[in-house]
Amino acid sequence: MAVEGSSVSAIMAEEENLDPNTANHCPIQKHLPAIKAIGGGEEGPSKEQKITCGGNGYVWKKSKSTTVIQHSHALQSSWTFWFDNPSSKSNQAAWGSSLRTLYTFATIEEFWSLYNNIHPPTKWVHGSDLYCFKHEIEPKWEDPVCANGGKWTMMLPKATLESNWLNTLLSLVGEQFEHGDEICGAVLNFRTRGDKISLWTKNAANEEAQLSIGKQWKELLGCNETIGFIFHEDAKTLDRNAKPRYTV
Repeated sequence: MAVEGSSVSAIMAEEENLDPNTANHCPIQKHLPAIKAIGGGEEGPSKEQKITCGGNGYVWKKSKSTTVIQHSHALQSSWTFWFDNPSSKSNQAAWGSSLRTLYTFATIEEFWSLYNNIHPPTKWVHGSDLYCFKHEIEPKWEDPVCANGGKWTMMLPKATLESNWLNTLLSLVGEQFEHGDEICGAVLNFRTRGDKISLWTKNAANEEAQLSIGKQWKELLGCNETIGFIFHEDAKTLDRNAKPRYTV
């Protein structure tokens, strides 16, 4: 049985006695301890402990033990973490050939078990990309689900990168978006020139849905800056010269 968005809020807030009707709309600094409480220190799957991050560290932290979770809370959708290894980019024949899947999760407990064992973005090698997409959707323009879509992008300072990435993931897996069926997933790009998080969507031409997603995302992160939406088709033909067609 899938967990509704409000139920997810209640489960994540119960340890801190927060109001589940307001927890998701508080600034991340207020409810971060509460939403992390459900993790309970569970360790992640041991088989994924040594996925390298460009040779200077690991995506996964080393675990001492694995905790057996007795009770689980199913999410409405299954999600998959993907990682792009920067050490392979200079040698790849085509973009996306270095992408690899890390793990697919379908419950709240699995999400926290994985998230708690991934090194924070600030410890990654510059050039790394971490994706969280709905299961069976590949984070590529060529994927049939993504082909006619686009993305909202937000530039973030390193001081707030980790908390904003976490809050973005929680809003996705907790189905907090009114047009959540339009969302493919999120990507975090760790770059020397500036880190950013993007939300990929399915149908770029659906302006009403895209504007709703962009506005809700800003509200969830407490963002006051203007953000733009670029069509994948524009990005493919114009590369870095592509301009946002929507802004909020």
